[in-house]
This record gives sequence, structure tokens and C-alpha cells, in this order.
Amino acid sequence: MGLVVQKFGGTSVANVEKIKNVAAKAIREKNAGHDVIVVLSAMAGETNRLIDLANSAADSPDKREYDSLISTGEQVTITLLSIALNSMGYPSRSFLGFQVRILTDKAYQKARISMIDTDIIQKELKKGTIVVVAGFQGVDDDNNITTLGRGGSDTSAVALAAALNADRCDIYTDVDGVYTTDPNICANARRLDRISYDEMLEMAMTGAKVLQPRSVEMAKKYDVPVYVKSTFSDEGGTLVTKEDKEMEREVLSGITYDRDQAKITVVHIPDKPGIAANLFTPLSERNISVDMIIQNASAQGYTDLTFTVSKKEMKEAQKIVEATAKEIGAKRVEVDDEVAKVSIIGVGMVSHSGVAAKMFQTMADEGINIMMISTSEIKISCVIQRKYTELAVMVLHDAFHLEKKK
Repeated sequence: MGLVVQKFGGTSVANVEKIKNVAAKAIREKNAGHDVIVVLSAMAGETNRLIDLANSAADSPDKREYDSLISTGEQVTITLLSIALNSMGYPSRSFLGFQVRILTDKAYQKARISMIDTDIIQKELKKGTIVVVAGFQGVDDDNNITTLGRGGSDTSAVALAAALNADRCDIYTDVDGVYTTDPNICANARRLDRISYDEMLEMAMTGAKVLQPRSVEMAKKYDVPVYVKSTFSDEGGTLVTKEDKEMEREVLSGITYDRDQAKITVVHIPDKPGIAANLFTPLSERNISVDMIIQNASAQGYTDLTFTVSKKEMKEAQKIVEATAKEIGAKRVEVDDEVAKVSIIGVGMVSHSGVAAKMFQTMADEGINIMMISTSEIKISCVIQRKYTELAVMVLHDAFHLEKKK
């Protein structure tokens, strides 16, 4: 007998019939002798509907009230699932984030979990209850409702699995695992049976939508085995786990892309100590994450600095940067939101030479200009014009032979 945490996304709970299907999966684990915790997202499209309501009420909704509003979607799904489970003869209780007391910091819209009080859950599990918890949400130490950012239910599930020392965490989605790239772009994309935490983290951070990056980060930190599975099929699945040193490393595991990118360039900055800190500190204070950064070579005491942010945060970032640019004596700020990031990821890159050259040459052969480059031991990312995104993914997938094995 073990403890299993199951997480189901919005498409998995889009209506009552699908919620009953989720109930059946929870019951199957219960009948196998496991304690079961189920973490749910809101119904598909519901969070977007609530966000639209908030934005229709104000151009810049108060962040505390915004979180209070968009956290309500999960209340519907968790109670419906508990109702379904109870009606099927399996005792169940649903809990919102503040009821379990998933404690977070005060960073509304992207709060980070600091502690989970497991007492209530453990008491219910001892009774044989199937516990259903609202994903995506928590509470700060002043009892304000907070949300964990889009995809935050993944993080909720992994955090609960870590806090309760669960045997595994199953993430159910509308796909049957992690693929070498988006099957909607490459029909011959291959499903991976397993992938390392590091590779999955890089894939999640560079655009793969299967798992939220913070959930992978937490899974690695607490060594939580994560299975990515399909809600609608028992076939397939991908295990996200520690890298197996005994296995032969493939050069690449996947190609990812991210169209949610905007490029900001601060032109003609005085080249002196402290300028970069002056630019990025105000962004950090507003919890705006900066991704890739490039500083051009200094010329006559001045330099240009380019960085990328999420397109959703572009307008706020632009206002902050323009104000700072005036203070530091920069000439102007240029913004380009017609860009995308394409990345190649693989632990095998460490021991294989020529990977970067092959990536750059492949895109050059297609006339795709590279604006920015960022690298790590297992990742190379390039910013390109957005219109070339699909082409870049397809030619790179072919160039590195990531297609299905025959």
C-alpha cells in the first residue's frame, strides 16, 4: 500500500462526464490498495473566462482581488469530483488551498509555496477518504488567497507529493506523455518513455506545455517520480526521474518553442558599473522574469542591452524600462513582440561536439536569422522571427533525427 497523488488538468475535467472518468481513475488506485490524493485544475477555459472578467472590470485589476477571483474555478471541479466519488460509494472530501493551508509568499499571480500543513489530509487519509485538493492556489500568512501562475496545479500536486512523501505523482493531461517536439507541428514526433529532471526542466522553461517548470524543479529537489499520462487512454506515458547514468545518452531529447516572447532593447546606455543593476532591479521588484540577456560590445563609452520577457508582461516591463532608461541617460527603448524562442535540449550535448554548429547551419540553410543565443550544458536557445517558428522546429527535428523509430 502506497500513497499516490493524481493531478488532472482542465481538459480532463471539462464537464461532468469527464469528471466521472477522473473519479473512475481515482477509484482504480484506491482499489489497488493505495491512499489517493487528487489535485484538480478548473474546467477547460474557465480560468481564461475569469481573467477576461477581471480585465473587463479594470485595465489593471488589483492583484489581490484578481487572485481571489481566478482561484474560484477549482472550487467547482473539486466539489463535483467529491460529489461523484461519494455517490459511487467512495468517501471523499474536497479542500481549497486555504483549508489545507498551502502557505505561500505574497507574490500574487505567481506565488511560491513555502509550506504545506499536512495534518488535515493525513487525518482524512487514515479514515480511508479520497482527498481532493484545489490546485493552482494557496494562502499567504495574512490569509490572502494567492495563485501559483498558469499551470500551477502541477506544482500543487508535486508539492503535496513531496510534503507527504508520496510514492509517485501522476500528471494526467490530454497527451499520453512527453514528446520530442509538438506533434501538432511534427507528425513524426516520438514519445519518450523516460526523461531526466534536468531535461524536462529545460523543456518546460523553453516552451513545452506538458509540465509547469516549477513543478519539475520541485520534483527534482525532493526526488518525486512524476508520470505524465493521458486521461483518455491507458497507453503510453513518460516517467520524469533522475538521470540513469547506466544508459547510453541520446544527443538530444527534444525541440521546444515559445511564442510568448518579447524582445526589449535599451539603446546607447552609458557603459559604467551599476547600470545593469539599475535596469533589472525594478523588474525584479515587480516579479517580472527576464529570460535571455545580451549586451553588445562597448563603443565610445556606450553600449546596447537586449533581453527577453514574457509577452504577457511586455507592456508593464516596457513602462518600467523606459522610466529607468531616462534616469540612466539611455537614448531610447525598442520593443519587438514578433519573436519566438526555439531550443534544443539533451543531456548528451555535453559529450557530443558540433551540436551548436549543426543547429545554426540548419537554420541558416532555411534563411532563418538568429537574433539572440543562450546556452547551458544541456540546452541551446535561439530567438528568431516568430513567423519562422514552425519551420525551425521541423527542420531541426529532422536534422537531429528525432523522429519515431521504425
